[in-house]
Amino acid sequence: MRFWVCYIVNGKLALHFVGEVVYLKNRVEELRKERGVRQEQLALALEVSRQTISSLEKGRYNPSIILAFKISRYFGLPIENIFIYEEE
Repeated sequence: MRFWVCYIVNGKLALHFVGEVVYLKNRVEELRKERGVRQEQLALALEVSRQTISSLEKGRYNPSIILAFKISRYFGLPIENIFIYEEE
């Protein structure tokens, strides 16, 4: 039986599967560009730095659960439509 635990590591949302830390894929850049929003605008709306948005879009950063909810509300989509876990 497989199970996972969700926790925060250095401010990042991480999933732990049997000793493995997994970083989620996300659609933030795609959704932002579809709506014609600059990184700076999104960062201001979410109360984070532009560097946070850049790192998030490049897959180097997983958001806290609070930030994930803010992003979800901003785009008007469920979290699972923005952040994707793909099991290998």
